[in-house]
Amino acid sequence: MTQFGIGAKISHPQFGEGVIFGMDDYKYKIFFKEHGDKELGKAFDGYTLLEPAPGVVSTVELSDVVDAVKNVFDMYYDVSEIVELGDKWEGGTLIIQPADTSLKGKEIPVDVFFHKIVMLRDRLRVLEQKINAHGKLTDAEKVEMQQYITKIYGSLTTFNVLFKSKKDWFVGESSKSDND
Repeated sequence: MTQFGIGAKISHPQFGEGVIFGMDDYKYKIFFKEHGDKELGKAFDGYTLLEPAPGVVSTVELSDVVDAVKNVFDMYYDVSEIVELGDKWEGGTLIIQPADTSLKGKEIPVDVFFHKIVMLRDRLRVLEQKINAHGKLTDAEKVEMQQYITKIYGSLTTFNVLFKSKKDWFVGESSKSDND
């Protein structure tokens, strides 16, 4: 069984590159750029070490874990702005109730749901940047893909009600042309 330390950069055949940010006796907690946090077994022999952990730590302090997670986000995300949930939603719950009363509904804290919406928005922005910087796509292909992203933003405008500041809103095609 291969042992990697916290902070080690690894590669996984299914999830790609990731950074170990936690572990116990049997599993690693790994953050993957494209797939988020995963808990995977230590016994798996398909990991490839890309970069060893930066030194051995005998005990792990909370501040060390916080620093490690911040470093992972700094490595993988260009997004550094803080997006705030609207005050009226703080501590709220999103309730999803099926029409069939024999089925159980789902309750999700609004801040958890909001965080997922913000992550989606940030990943769309990264996708836009990658499309615009792509060397093999023609300008016409870039414009076509950009139009799909703009339509996705438009579909997500329903969630603007959650944002504290209007500057953080999703903006679709008609709103973009209104602001020009």
